[in-house]
Amino acid sequence: MRVLGIDCGTEYTGYGVVDLLPDDRLHCVDCGAIRVSPRKPMPTRLAQIYQRLQQLISQHQPDRVAIEDVFYAVNVKSAFKLGQVRGVAILAAANAGLEVTEYAPLAIKSAVVGYGKAEKHQVQQMVAQLLKLAEIPEPPDVADALAIAICHLHTAATRERQQQ
Repeated sequence: MRVLGIDCGTEYTGYGVVDLLPDDRLHCVDCGAIRVSPRKPMPTRLAQIYQRLQQLISQHQPDRVAIEDVFYAVNVKSAFKLGQVRGVAILAAANAGLEVTEYAPLAIKSAVVGYGKAEKHQVQQMVAQLLKLAEIPEPPDVADALAIAICHLHTAATRERQQQ
């Protein structure tokens, strides 16, 4: 199974494409961040994020898309902007015929680190270890996107075992 994990943000939107190999190893296919200028109008930023996500979906052909559920925002305006980015990510996946699964931050951290209140650096280190990466993914949005993909792969594998 191949999953595209997306960590939505108004300046950096992290992405990570992760495969679950037949021997249950995880493999990072691609990862990075879509950086948009905060000086540009929001519709322009949303269009850039949407277009890049479409390219990634077309290039990597994931089986599923996983994103982080909104949990809190510093203020209402930030929450609305984040919601718009999430909407664009969901739309890009839906237009490609892909199912989208959303995970709470607590669930993501639990799946990757084993502790729902783990710090950002702990998530980064564990993602690097699980994927056998030479370096810790930067910016942190990239590690978060990879963690979201890993969370989905672990959750899907567990569900599959329970159904057997």
